[in-house]
Amino acid sequence: MTPEQMRDASLLELFSLEAEAQTQVLNAGLLALERNPTQADQLEACMRAAHSLKGAARIVGLDAGVRVAHVMEDCLVAAQERRVYLMPEHIDALLLGTDLLMRVGTPGPGAPGTLDIDAYEAQMAAVMDPLAAAAAQVQVSVPVSAVPLAPAEPPIEVAPEPPRDIDPSQAMPGQDDSAAELPASRARRVSDTGERVLRVTAERLNSLLDLSSKSLVETQRLKPYLLTMQRLKRMQAQSIRALGGLGEQLQLEGHSAEVRDALAQAQSLLDQTQQMLLQQTAELDDFGWQASQRAQLLYDTALACRMRPFADMLGGQERMVRDLGRSLGKQVRLDIEGEKTQVDRDVLEKLEAPLTHLLRNAVDHGIETAEQRLLAGKPAEGRVVLRASHQAGLLVVELSDDGAGVDLAALRRSIVQRGLSAADTVEQLSEEELLSFLFLPGFSMRDTVTEVSGRGVGLDAVLHLIRQLRGSVELIQVPGQGSRFHIEVPLTLSVVRSLAVEVGGEAYAFPLAHIEHTMDLPAEDIIQLEGRQHFWFQNRHVGLVAASQLLQRPASQGDEASLKVVVIRDREAIYGVAVERFIGERTLVVLPLDARLGKVQDISAGALLDNGSVVLIIDVEDMFRSVEKLLNTGRLERIDKRSQQAESARKRVLVVDDSLTVRELQRKLLSHRGYDVAVAVDGMDGWNALRSEDFDLLITDIDMPRMDGIELVTLLRRDTRLQSLPVMVVSYKDREEDRRRGLDAGADYYLAKASFHDDALLDAVVELIGGARG
Repeated sequence: MTPEQMRDASLLELFSLEAEAQTQVLNAGLLALERNPTQADQLEACMRAAHSLKGAARIVGLDAGVRVAHVMEDCLVAAQERRVYLMPEHIDALLLGTDLLMRVGTPGPGAPGTLDIDAYEAQMAAVMDPLAAAAAQVQVSVPVSAVPLAPAEPPIEVAPEPPRDIDPSQAMPGQDDSAAELPASRARRVSDTGERVLRVTAERLNSLLDLSSKSLVETQRLKPYLLTMQRLKRMQAQSIRALGGLGEQLQLEGHSAEVRDALAQAQSLLDQTQQMLLQQTAELDDFGWQASQRAQLLYDTALACRMRPFADMLGGQERMVRDLGRSLGKQVRLDIEGEKTQVDRDVLEKLEAPLTHLLRNAVDHGIETAEQRLLAGKPAEGRVVLRASHQAGLLVVELSDDGAGVDLAALRRSIVQRGLSAADTVEQLSEEELLSFLFLPGFSMRDTVTEVSGRGVGLDAVLHLIRQLRGSVELIQVPGQGSRFHIEVPLTLSVVRSLAVEVGGEAYAFPLAHIEHTMDLPAEDIIQLEGRQHFWFQNRHVGLVAASQLLQRPASQGDEASLKVVVIRDREAIYGVAVERFIGERTLVVLPLDARLGKVQDISAGALLDNGSVVLIIDVEDMFRSVEKLLNTGRLERIDKRSQQAESARKRVLVVDDSLTVRELQRKLLSHRGYDVAVAVDGMDGWNALRSEDFDLLITDIDMPRMDGIELVTLLRRDTRLQSLPVMVVSYKDREEDRRRGLDAGADYYLAKASFHDDALLDAVVELIGGARG
């Protein structure tokens, strides 16, 4: 590449930055002028932006950009001089010019050609001439369906520096005074406060935050050393006093001068070391304080680098709402509140797609046409409000509209037509239950597909994206008055406010966003319901599970009179998780697990505590799935110490059957007789249970997936630890050859389900292992 080509490429990059910054000014100003065309400050801002772009385009030799900016500037100057009153058709044409200017600096097929520019100049001329406009009926097309639900994000790159040996004002001879405007291209790299802004990669920001958090942790490790030195200083002071007392005693007893001199010399050395220790302790104390302050400042600054104002995500949203409304024949205005609310950059990026979809949904489904609104006694212009705020360490985003709300009758019909529920059942559903259908995959109330909706990619995609952010979304509506989406997500994905606990001698952290309550649960408050442990909380029974079982840690052997319980909630599901100790609330810097580990069950990430020890952050949603699995397989362990002692004498039975009905029937029969019963869903599941737990009897079916009963019994008889375990086969097959296969494999008893009844099963169990208690 020649020096001239390098210079041109660099200038084109600068023009792209200039165009990106100035078109944002144009978009915001034109939308404001559409609401009030006489705002002088907005007219001035738009005129300056067009003027700057014209000069920048002239410098880099983009004639198309010069022509587009020139006709836009003419229109804005005419509005300033009161020769033109800006109407919606003027705003349409100016916004189209803004889009063209963004494409001018794009090489390749996306750049506008000469015919596009000629057509635009003709359209603008027609709009400027009312008679021509009436005759030509100029329509400016605006693409409104081009906003994808999950837009591809460009990589974050370091902004290029302008060549230092080029004077922009002398780049081309004969330019007008607008050429001096090129330095405004650096506006993209200057904040609202005038500070210079650079773009850096997300990986470097993450690395900086990681290093700063580790530095903060390392400074905390100085505290134990300082405490040790202070203790040593006190012990040395006591030694000096003891030597002084010994010297006085020796002098009274008349010991030799040599002994007294040696003691005095030792005392002098101790005095010197005491002074040195005092000095070093003071210096270490000062150093530790300074280091911790700087590390904290470094950490806070690194964290702040990731935080961006909510407005950074709203670049084209007002324009998109306005254009979409006009394409649908509706008047819609987007009002934004809380633009300066600080949010993590990663959260902002992931929020853009769901919020864009909800905004389009509000315009398409919520806001009515002007005629419908007037008939309903509403203003002709619909209003959509997007509000962001901080609440309890979360980002709360509310998106509301003053439209028609959800047609519940139409929703009921759609549910029935799609076969999702019977008509009589749908009529009994509450409004909240009905609205939950809107979040189902593929659900749409539109029967026909349009550019905007009807494709079945609806609120389910929004819910999925919000859940990826560990957040929640709720829909509230009033028929005829509008709808409101309430979204809660963490302020940052890099830092999580958590409750640190101890389980099996290891530290774990529950994100506070999922914690409903923490409590000391007295052992006498634990109750048994259907073989499972519960406790009473907020007027409902809450299931109790052991964190040690979920996380596969050794259970605590303590004899405390109460349990430390963390009550966790995920939407409607709620459980109490028993832990050993509450360490306390901590703000943790999230450290992703090594990708080579894959998905670790019940764990989302790691972090470091103040003392440098590692803590694993709980994946609460995954933990709920683990609890459900333990419940379905009947392996949920009891954690009440008194119950464990009582249960130790009960005989344990493992029921293996792929039929849920048969499993539950056998479990209930045996449990009511006092046996401790666990269940497995197939032979492989049963084999894993037999190898990890102790049982007094195995009851198994024959025909099962993955491993049948014959294979299970054969494996059991080959195992030296299990070969003496009594085995009962319960099968639908009652043929002699099937009975023989089971008994030959090593079964002690064969019972056919065809002749199965309560007494037969229980009598067989008693015959094999006796009563429930030995």
